Amino acid sequence: MLDQAFEALKTYDWGVEPKVLQPIEQALVSTRGDAAARQALEARLLAVLQSDAPRAAKDYVCRQLRTVGTAAAVPALAALLPNAELSHMARYALERIPDPKAGAALCEQLPKLGGKLKIGVISSLGARSAEAEAAPRGGLSGFLARLRGASRGGTVSLLRALLADPDAAVAQAAARALGALASPAADQALAAAQPTSATRAALADAALACAEKLRAAGNPGAARATYERLLKNKPAPLVRAAAERGLKGCGA
Repeated sequence: MLDQAFEALKTYDWGVEPKVLQPIEQALVSTRGDAAARQALEARLLAVLQSDAPRAAKDYVCRQLRTVGTAAAVPALAALLPNAELSHMARYALERIPDPKAGAALCEQLPKLGGKLKIGVISSLGARSAEAEAAPRGGLSGFLARLRGASRGGTVSLLRALLADPDAAVAQAAARALGALASPAADQALAAAQPTSATRAALADAALACAEKLRAAGNPGAARATYERLLKNKPAPLVRAAAERGLKGCGA
């Protein structure tokens, strides 16, 4: 049945009964804990991704690689990031692959892209942090270590530079991603940014998000400094209220 499903996947397109692919999804479930079987399944999915299969088939593969993908899948997914039709689904998979190579691939492609594709990759860099925060508590420490490891400083540097991008949508996306990363370095990058009328609100929201996560992570001093900085800059009423509330939560 699994062989038949993969054969059907080679020509799978929208409008075809998706039930034909169920054996692949069943295999994803049944191979949990079996590294060799998972590796073989990933290899078969990658073969379809790198073939001339229809877009719908490649969309499907990206969805499955979000679950089964490892560092081995990163080059094939990264190659799709400049593809207007497949970039979104490639990012969808890369966001969830815990290996640092996935984050590095996003960072490497970022300067090569423009417009919506660039904004999408920026958002994915922030989403990788959100995935880590949502991981089950039992496996959180390892997941965080992989997602926020050696490449994180480089990610902050890339995003810091984009805060001054002439495209306001890019600058806003960079601010939101830094807010999701919520490290002291990300907080400093937001503090150093020069707001414009187009980016002021996004920078304030990102700083608030950063402060909340820093406070929750046991760093009230850094959170307090961010709240105080926001209050000194004559923020909008909603931002002021949030900063005052957060400041009280930091304690004396």
